[in-house]
Amino acid sequence: MCIFCKIVKGEIPNQTILEDENFLAFNDINPTRKIHVLIIPKEHYESFDVVPAEVMSGMTTFIQKVAEKLNVKKSGYRLITNIGDHGGQEVYHLHFHLIGGEPAGRLVRDRQEF
Repeated sequence: MCIFCKIVKGEIPNQTILEDENFLAFNDINPTRKIHVLIIPKEHYESFDVVPAEVMSGMTTFIQKVAEKLNVKKSGYRLITNIGDHGGQEVYHLHFHLIGGEPAGRLVRDRQEF
């Protein structure tokens, strides 16, 4: 069972920001900005590539509620999901990182020759 499924089942504690019957938002244990929240569906989906569109529809609304609760809608925020090894995915349970509360900086660096 993945770590996020254990969090959903209450086996691992978290700092919940918002929760409903389908989704959970909680503080990242290693934040990169003043606000760094992970947003997950309670049902296990490995990544964005396999999640049904109707789940994403509900997740979109939930993420917007999280942004509102965190008071970052006006100032802005970054929303990231990583997919697969090359995308940097570390936990294979669909999740979005919502970061904000301060400037996020550039997303990617300039391409370097390899």
